[in-house]
Amino acid sequence: MAELTEIESKTFSARDFRLLNGQSLPVLELAYETYGTLAPQRDNAVLVVHGYTSSHHAAGLNARGKAGRGVADGAPGWFDALIGPGKAVDTDRYFVIAVNALGSAHGSTGPNTIDPRTNRQYGPTFPEITLRDMVASQKLLIDSLGITRLVAVIGPSMGGFQSFQWAASYPGSTRAVVPSVTAPRAPSGIDRLEALQKRLANDPNWNGGWYYDNGGIATTLEEIRFETLMSYGQNEILAETVPDPKAREAAIRANARAWAKIYDGHSLVVLRRAIGGFDITNDYDKLRKAKVLYVQSPTDKLFDIRVSPGYVMDMRKAGVDVTYVELPSNKGHMASHADARLWAPILDAFLKSL
Repeated sequence: MAELTEIESKTFSARDFRLLNGQSLPVLELAYETYGTLAPQRDNAVLVVHGYTSSHHAAGLNARGKAGRGVADGAPGWFDALIGPGKAVDTDRYFVIAVNALGSAHGSTGPNTIDPRTNRQYGPTFPEITLRDMVASQKLLIDSLGITRLVAVIGPSMGGFQSFQWAASYPGSTRAVVPSVTAPRAPSGIDRLEALQKRLANDPNWNGGWYYDNGGIATTLEEIRFETLMSYGQNEILAETVPDPKAREAAIRANARAWAKIYDGHSLVVLRRAIGGFDITNDYDKLRKAKVLYVQSPTDKLFDIRVSPGYVMDMRKAGVDVTYVELPSNKGHMASHADARLWAPILDAFLKSL
């Protein structure tokens, strides 16, 4: 297959974006990348949305100097195995838009961006947001491109939440949604913010949340990231190419250290709070206008696969056309991209069937 080389890094801007809680952001910016060409009829667009701490760099190898804010130069996209010429999400066929979520720290409006009312970072003053707010901001982006209906919204983990929320918030706006390693509601315990907030506040540079003035809290963020990667399957991923456990640990530690230099502690809190409030299980009737390809991993420690068949049964009772796939993967929460080969043919056939 040919490599994906045409990557456009862009920023969408809007003013006075009203949040669900009644507050407004004076300026809304969403960082995004595009791959492929938008058809004259504007009917071949696929929206790709990311997980909790990931970015909008979903595919290709980012050329030096072209990376978006907070995205490392030369980094491979996290869904690269699925997006590109001849791949399941074929960029010779589809126009792919990969967007950074509102509240994230990778270029979109979030706690680490400047509040135009104060000319300093929002920091701890950034308002509470929801999954509905994230999707509403993305809807503005899609509307600005003249796209009235998407082929699909695709994403893992929190990206799966966004996929479900798209179908619930805007019935008929997308032909399909493809959520993976996720669920139609937040798992119990995911909204335990106190432990996270306490851990961040214990950093010696915390400064009441204004750590930007004290050199940041990279050491604490590195530890959080390292533990997350170890728990989510990164060790199992590297085991296939790095047999030495100590070398794997060192590689994961280096990954965590690099991430901690560009991420933001307040984004962890803002997005975790939004995740904890997600639940569309009472809105299945709104999903009937979109086909669903729901992909799960039996080794995922975050989303218990034992409850997934119940969600599928309830969706089908509500008249939702849902295809359910369980991946025979040991990659845990990272299964849908680390073992993409296991379901790429299914995704390819599903999209073509639309």
